Amino acid sequence: MTLRTRGKTIRRQILRDVKYHPNDIAQHISQIFSISKQAVYKHLKRLVDEDWLEATGTTRKKIYKLGQRRENEIILPLDGNASEHSIYAHEFSFIIDGLPKNIEDIIFYGFTEMLNNAIDHSQGENCFISVKRNKEEVSITIIDDGEGIFKRITRLKELSDEKQAILELYKGKLTTDPENHSGQGIFFTSKMFDNFYILSHELFFNHHHERDLDVISDNDVTNPEEGTGVYMAISLDSTRTDKEVFDKFSGSENEGYAFNKTIIPVNMARINKENLVSRSQAKRLLIRIENFEYVFFDFEDVESIGQAFADEIFRVYHQRHPNIKIAYQNTNNAVESMIKRAKGDIKG
Repeated sequence: MTLRTRGKTIRRQILRDVKYHPNDIAQHISQIFSISKQAVYKHLKRLVDEDWLEATGTTRKKIYKLGQRRENEIILPLDGNASEHSIYAHEFSFIIDGLPKNIEDIIFYGFTEMLNNAIDHSQGENCFISVKRNKEEVSITIIDDGEGIFKRITRLKELSDEKQAILELYKGKLTTDPENHSGQGIFFTSKMFDNFYILSHELFFNHHHERDLDVISDNDVTNPEEGTGVYMAISLDSTRTDKEVFDKFSGSENEGYAFNKTIIPVNMARINKENLVSRSQAKRLLIRIENFEYVFFDFEDVESIGQAFADEIFRVYHQRHPNIKIAYQNTNNAVESMIKRAKGDIKG
């Protein structure tokens, strides 16, 4: 073992054991590795300087604890014995200790939901998991070597293409295993975190809280033969709560607080930035919205729509499903005019 490798091993052991030896970590480590306390103190100073540890007290009576900077990563076999809750508790919960409750709740929800997807749906053999914390944020990476989420959804749901699979995930309530899953995990997780993206084969989906529009693009970041990669990050000063995200898309008390609302970005129906003019394009947006009671179509970044497109959504579908409340937002004058024309043709 080289000196560099041995030094890393010693520092890893310090970070692993400091929780149990806050007052005598130097003596504890010196006994394990048969080195002097002075040598251990050099490692402790480095860890403090790099924010891995915090130290309080005088030189001889310092008390050490984990600092702001924390991380761990593992390779998890997807052999049917894995449990997302136990993995979180045993391998990663120390990274979250001491954070505000709203941040901890969001991290726990996102971690367990995304890891559960890999365990139950990926059909892969292994999963790489990494959780990192610094002074600004916590980030989570989960990568499996399975079929790929967009390809799997497209195949099992018999969709037209993988971009349609992303659109359906965005709407929510999409699952390939309805007996065991509600299809809410990705939908809510993407909206709880500041930054959320999925990479799978040839496609990339990204939701960022500072952008009005989500991004679907070709994936040139990873090997397109790999399964599914999920990345999510949240700022340590975020005031967002999981409850407010749930409430935004849930009904009233009389409706049993059901997940009955969705916002659909109309721009996502476009392939290669084509104009939105046809009924077939509208029908891409309308797939499965019967699962919701309130549907909001967001026309941000949509300059114009065709008469047939508007008619299919706001007259034809509305008349077939009068129980679904359809609304729209972020329209310019041209789009607003076409929608009103379609709605005006409704015979009531």
